Amino acid sequence: MNTPSELKYTKDHEWIKIEGDIATIGITDFAQSELGDIVYVEVDTLDETLEVEEVFGTVEAVKTVSDLFLPLSGEIIEFNEGLEDEPEKVNSDPYGDGWMIKLKFSDASQIDDLLSVEDYKALISG
Repeated sequence: MNTPSELKYTKDHEWIKIEGDIATIGITDFAQSELGDIVYVEVDTLDETLEVEEVFGTVEAVKTVSDLFLPLSGEIIEFNEGLEDEPEKVNSDPYGDGWMIKLKFSDASQIDDLLSVEDYKALISG
């Protein structure tokens, strides 16, 4: 199971890459493997400002639809449009081409509430 150490994680299986005041967000390798073949990613909250833990979109797999929860409060400034035509990138490259949104976060102190790679590994092995 791939869990890059430079990222932060949530109990809802999102990963977060922090660069300045921008966070790139997607779902983890563990999450995509549990969901199975991803057939659709919907994010209808572009340009909206949401609070931490609010639903920012959904990911649809062959067997199920799962909500995507925002790990940090802020404005969703970009959606990975490549997922419209190739949602399977979430399966094949969850930490690269399979990223979902970019967020301009508003409260850097919330980063402290995210999971480290060690904490996330403990969660998924639990």
